[in-house]
Amino acid sequence: MSNEGSASSTSQDDASAKDDTHWTTAFVLQTIVLFLVTGLAEIGGGWLVWKCVRDHRPWWWGVAGSLVLVAYGFLPTLQPVVDSFGRIYAVYGGFFIALSLLWGWGLDGDRHDVGDVVGSAVALVGVLLMLFWPMRET
Repeated sequence: MSNEGSASSTSQDDASAKDDTHWTTAFVLQTIVLFLVTGLAEIGGGWLVWKCVRDHRPWWWGVAGSLVLVAYGFLPTLQPVVDSFGRIYAVYGGFFIALSLLWGWGLDGDRHDVGDVVGSAVALVGVLLMLFWPMRET
């Protein structure tokens, strides 16, 4: 029984230590910055390819965009917070929505309506809840 108690205690100590790091300011900032960089890579790479094909920009825009998209594919694997592919990509989706609208506004001059702004804000709040809500152990 003594061995079981110590194994359980060690498991609980590990979970507590993980929870403590999970909520540090540096950890939260690292996670959010990585989602932002990932979004900029996907949107930027896609935008370069789009401009090459649809707006007849130089061929090397398409190549550069493709290389950025390859890098984008690796960025989510650097996320320290969740080990689940589906959950990381679901949370990333909210960031993608907001960043796409900002990109369109900033680089292409798109004008967004209230529904766009409210919808992206709701998406961000939703994915932040998913990301930072205390996870149960599996």
